[in-house]
Amino acid sequence: MKIQILADADAVAREAASMIAAEARQAVAERGRFIMAVSGGHTPWIMLRDLAADKVPWENVHLVQVDERVAPAGDPDRNLMHLKESLLEKAPLPPDRVYAMPVESTDLDAAAKQYAATLAKIAGAPPVLDLIHLGLGPDGHTASLVPADPVLEVTDEDVAVTGIYQGRRRLTLTYPVLNRARRVLWLVTGHDKAGMLARLRAGDPSIPAGRVNQERALVLADRAAGG
Repeated sequence: MKIQILADADAVAREAASMIAAEARQAVAERGRFIMAVSGGHTPWIMLRDLAADKVPWENVHLVQVDERVAPAGDPDRNLMHLKESLLEKAPLPPDRVYAMPVESTDLDAAAKQYAATLAKIAGAPPVLDLIHLGLGPDGHTASLVPADPVLEVTDEDVAVTGIYQGRRRLTLTYPVLNRARRVLWLVTGHDKAGMLARLRAGDPSIPAGRVNQERALVLADRAAGG
């Protein structure tokens, strides 16, 4: 795992956007497409606004979600709403290349299997994503892989349904697909993340984030989180 410390959250967002744009151009040149998974969070929304203004081969980009809250369409809790505001309304990304998690389904287990099939269709079987953006919670969670949730033990599915966390169930990518990614990009900002960032860097398996493969991982952190 490589760690780069930057001045503040805005600098982290700018550097992340620049790096993603470069990775997209390289992936399209080498493989004809770029498949990226994004998480939620304040700094990532800044990152996506910066990315929308960068030189990205949007016609060859596929965008999937790392996780999503089970909530109605248009609910402000949905990551998709912020994704639309920060990126989709600003960048010429074809609508059919954006794959929203089907959290409005009445059968969430079937929805998880459906999304896993979507990943396989666009990224191979088993799916290998070019870049997965992750965050880090003060409790050590990443994606919607939270402490003590049974989803942490899923090894044979790429998408799963969580228990209730902060008032909502979620769909989330699981360790198998996270650990196949060509690149994992962590954005970690804020004083409340400093302790967990140290544990992540140490590969502490007692926190959910510590079980993500570090071989192809890059952490962009601000000074507050980096200590």
